[in-house]
Amino acid sequence: MEQRLATIVNFLSEKKAEDIETIDLKGKGYIVDSVIIATALNNKHSIALLNYLRETLKPLGEEFVRVEEDGEWSIIDMGDMLIHIMTQEHRDRYNIEEFLKEIKRG
Repeated sequence: MEQRLATIVNFLSEKKAEDIETIDLKGKGYIVDSVIIATALNNKHSIALLNYLRETLKPLGEEFVRVEEDGEWSIIDMGDMLIHIMTQEHRDRYNIEEFLKEIKRG
């Protein structure tokens, strides 16, 4: 799992995603073991990041179970991991990091 997370974080970083954060929730009873949150510069950048992950991760054998796609906030469900790509406005508004960190502490 650590290598997969590092690979995804690296791909996001290469394409200028900002403030990339990983949260380990393994053993916490959450729906996935890990969550990655990244900030996109704008709607177009968000969609470009999502498309880049599709292009680079699928050949590596990664499966996208479900994708909720919106320029403001896209969610990629990979079964045991969620990737959130959000504009800064949405990241500030919903502050999912605090919610997930509360679960981690729990």
